[in-house]
Amino acid sequence: MSRKWTHHVTTILFFGFGLWTLWEAFTNDGYAYSSYLLLFHLVDADMKANTGTTKSGSKADDLKKQKRPFLTQFFSPILLKAFSITFFGEWGDKSQLATIGLAADENPLGVVLGGILGQALCTTAAVIGGKSLASQISEKMIGLSGGFLFLIFGMQSFLSTA
Repeated sequence: MSRKWTHHVTTILFFGFGLWTLWEAFTNDGYAYSSYLLLFHLVDADMKANTGTTKSGSKADDLKKQKRPFLTQFFSPILLKAFSITFFGEWGDKSQLATIGLAADENPLGVVLGGILGQALCTTAAVIGGKSLASQISEKMIGLSGGFLFLIFGMQSFLSTA
């Protein structure tokens, strides 16, 4: 792909992400602007939902479990949500490409363990930071700020040359 086309695609993506983020902030209380903020929201909602008291092992619970999607019968829904957000958010990013290069030259087991540890530490810091940040700033404000920043980056990209 030529540099000129890459520049145009990038510009369109900046504007698209900006508009999408603003739309989400205005219409859905803004849960789509950050995968880690979304992860925190899902964990917090799952913890609140699981604080209710129900009898486990009742026929109603068994029927309810059978109606759930296949994977959620074996894994916690929050685990599946957190996995998919992290997996698809990280798929194809710069750190994954750098890890591929590192694994080509170094011991793959060491690269896997180092990648797992690094991702675990980053996610832990993001969830803890997101929890404390969420008590200080509204998620809608974060969404609006992120959306406007994407639009500013799109305008800067549009006005610059390839």
